[in-house]
Amino acid sequence: MNFRIRLPSLIAASITIAATAMPLARMALADQLCSGHQLLPTPRPEMSCQTLAPELFVSPDNATHALVYATDISLYATPDMESRLVFRSSDGTTLTSQDYSSPRGANGYYVVHGQWSPDSQYFVFSMSSSGGHSPWSFPIKVYAVKKKLIANFSDMIGGPTVSGQFQFSGPHTLVASTWRKPGATDDAIPVSVDLEAAFGKLPPSAQ
Repeated sequence: MNFRIRLPSLIAASITIAATAMPLARMALADQLCSGHQLLPTPRPEMSCQTLAPELFVSPDNATHALVYATDISLYATPDMESRLVFRSSDGTTLTSQDYSSPRGANGYYVVHGQWSPDSQYFVFSMSSSGGHSPWSFPIKVYAVKKKLIANFSDMIGGPTVSGQFQFSGPHTLVASTWRKPGATDDAIPVSVDLEAAFGKLPPSAQ
């Protein structure tokens, strides 16, 4: 049996494959420039990352949604280096929001980790500085559904949190990490807080 391959057809097929691969490569590169909390050595295209979707956290009872939007305007960073949070009820009503971005994109915060409490009453999120300030510090914020407000976890424990990771040990009991003594950022200890009780004790200025 004889096989014949026409060279022009082979060349045309190669060109078609290459032409298809190039846009895919560009798309993959564009995706890398749009997420990952990265500082970039060269600026990304000015109109890049226009369709970046927010991160959605739905409460266990499906009644409340927390959305984290990427808001950094610096072209020398992925747009998720700073965040804006929006809280809405399941019917679409906006409950409250908080913007953690900065005018030049280097002095704000982005969300490291977010999680709802098992009882759906509190959304907890840890943050990190977009400009790399105090890299040992990971401020933790707590949104209370009933009060519709965001409070600082540091006000509840009287000190900073030194890890972006946390967990729940009960319906609304949060376990995070703080320093053993002031300034000892490399010597963390766990701290446990009943959020319902803590919100009841916060002064009005902290809420």
